Amino acid sequence: MWLVGGAVRDPLLGKPEPNDFDLVTDRDALELARLLHSKGVSSIAPVLYPRFGTALVRVEGSNVEIVTARKESYEAGSRKPDVEPASLLDDAKRRDFTVNALLKNLHSGELLDPLGCAVADLESRVLRTPLEPAATFRDDPLRMLRAVRFRWQLGFEPAEGLYEAIRAERERLRIISGERIREELVRMLGLPDAHRCLKDLMDLGLLEIFAPELCSMPGVEQGSYHHLDVWDHTLVVLREAGTGDLTLSLAALLHDVGKPQTRAVDDKGQIRFFGHESAGAEIAERILRRLKFPNELVLPVVRLVKNHMRLTGVPKFTDSAARRLLRDLGEDSGRLIDLIEADGKGLKRGVKTLDLNLVRERLEEVAREKPETGFDSPLTGDEIKEFLNLEEGPEVGRLKSLLAEKVLEGELSPEDKEGAKRALLELD
Repeated sequence: MWLVGGAVRDPLLGKPEPNDFDLVTDRDALELARLLHSKGVSSIAPVLYPRFGTALVRVEGSNVEIVTARKESYEAGSRKPDVEPASLLDDAKRRDFTVNALLKNLHSGELLDPLGCAVADLESRVLRTPLEPAATFRDDPLRMLRAVRFRWQLGFEPAEGLYEAIRAERERLRIISGERIREELVRMLGLPDAHRCLKDLMDLGLLEIFAPELCSMPGVEQGSYHHLDVWDHTLVVLREAGTGDLTLSLAALLHDVGKPQTRAVDDKGQIRFFGHESAGAEIAERILRRLKFPNELVLPVVRLVKNHMRLTGVPKFTDSAARRLLRDLGEDSGRLIDLIEADGKGLKRGVKTLDLNLVRERLEEVAREKPETGFDSPLTGDEIKEFLNLEEGPEVGRLKSLLAEKVLEGELSPEDKEGAKRALLELD
């Protein structure tokens, strides 16, 4: 029984072991998984994949995937291989990169390098495929994205010809599902070098395959406040947004995606992007849904993109502005300020911006005072109709909006029904 993949590679690089483990055996992986469960070693009944000779068990809180050593062959348009049992060397050859093909014997601790080059590649920090790179990428095109991720995750340099093969084979990525591409993109966005990953994806032509809307951003100049084009500015914003918050990272990546189609030059020669935030929100939603992101992530990202210009030109952030922001973005209000701050770091030095620390303080103060009912009208539509003896119609909605406006301006408490009635009489 041999440990393989990151659990062997990462400790040799001085990195922590991953939480999930991969095992390879020259025996029947399915039978071994059943045995582990019957002996109480696995806390779950094994999840079996007979076609591929793999099984998933759970040991001491960690997922463990067990695979029978195998060869793989792919049909031209297929994403799934035909497999047959094989030697450890054959199994190593079908893996994505040499440094992921190192084996460690679970019993003796012996380190095995079936390919004969993986240890050297690990020491020299070179990312290399076991086979000719074009063949490896044709077999599983997702490996092209994994190559970019591993380059920056591990701090390796691509072997000679690796990136050239990706450029040549990039069209094959079209057979990969949006879900699998999304998973790799999410992993990249979780890295400190996420911006470098995205630069590589653009340079290699991979973004053109699954997010072509981004490919119009390079070379789009932005005018006096900017020293970078739209794409390079976006990479700075992504870097400054930091890691650990996928919603914020996606918003940073997509916040200016609407600029290329809205770019205009006015009669004074100034570059303008009127409405780019609304256009960008529509494009962002299209990209995220193509990649099968869940609705609970799509909606806040789209809101952030649509609102990222909200504080532009605001001389002072008032309590009223804070209430409106909390009403419209709720728990994403803080993220919006983080996005605006990252966006500002991509501008020219010396460009005056709002003091965002004061904005955060004001938001916190207003949020603490926010009633459970929010910042809506104290009176419902039915209560307004009854009080003023009105029929159903647009006038009721208008009056309710006017009361909500008074709440936002701080002139009326959202719980003050009597005050709302007096205000209605004054309006009338």
